[in-house]
Amino acid sequence: MGKGKLLKFNELLSFEHVVQAPFNVVEHNDFQLKGKWGKEFFKNENPLILELGCGKGEYTVALAEKNPGVNYMGVDIKGARLWRGAKLAKEQGLTNVGFLRANIEQITQFYGASEVAEIWLTFPDPQMEKTRKRLTSTTFLNKYREFLKPGGIIHLKTDSNFQYNYTRELVKLNKFEILAETDDVYEWEHLDDTLRIRTFYEKQWLDRGIKIKYIAFRLGTGEFLEPDVEIEKDEYRSFGRSARE
Repeated sequence: MGKGKLLKFNELLSFEHVVQAPFNVVEHNDFQLKGKWGKEFFKNENPLILELGCGKGEYTVALAEKNPGVNYMGVDIKGARLWRGAKLAKEQGLTNVGFLRANIEQITQFYGASEVAEIWLTFPDPQMEKTRKRLTSTTFLNKYREFLKPGGIIHLKTDSNFQYNYTRELVKLNKFEILAETDDVYEWEHLDDTLRIRTFYEKQWLDRGIKIKYIAFRLGTGEFLEPDVEIEKDEYRSFGRSARE
């Protein structure tokens, strides 16, 4: 591990608003704060909104800054990335933002029934070859509904045509309530301050002429079905959150 990363990991340990719980911590048991994040972590009962796969945490921090009456948590397993958002939140003195370093595959072990009001998925890897790894697949939607409040909202903001079209097909197949959708956020008549938040990588994709897509929906009930349709794949590939070709 490089010296820079080591320094970031050490600093993360000193941040009171950062919780680190990699795989082995919750391998056999639920996390100790499950169902208690409001009371014991944020010390209030304000609504809780998650950003899953938050990367550098830019969106999490910006959302928290715009909405002081709401609690926000960014979740990611990459500590060196997450450090940036955690440090920024501390520098800005934000008390309504926290970060969880954990595997998203284990997300149900961290949050209890009806504990989360909304979920943001900002520029997740589209996982074009592995359906079960897509953060809007039925695999993950089944996890989300274990802790989303009734009527809770899922937001997807993405550069990927594949991710956007796949999610639209899944949402329509399962008759979920669509609250908003656009294949070009910055030409959309309903563009608001929340969607104007731009991360470092989003700016890069916009500079390359890639349009940003958005869809927001509520989960339904019953068994969730995967769409059995061919989705055109992106012409460029994802190599993690840090690069596109």
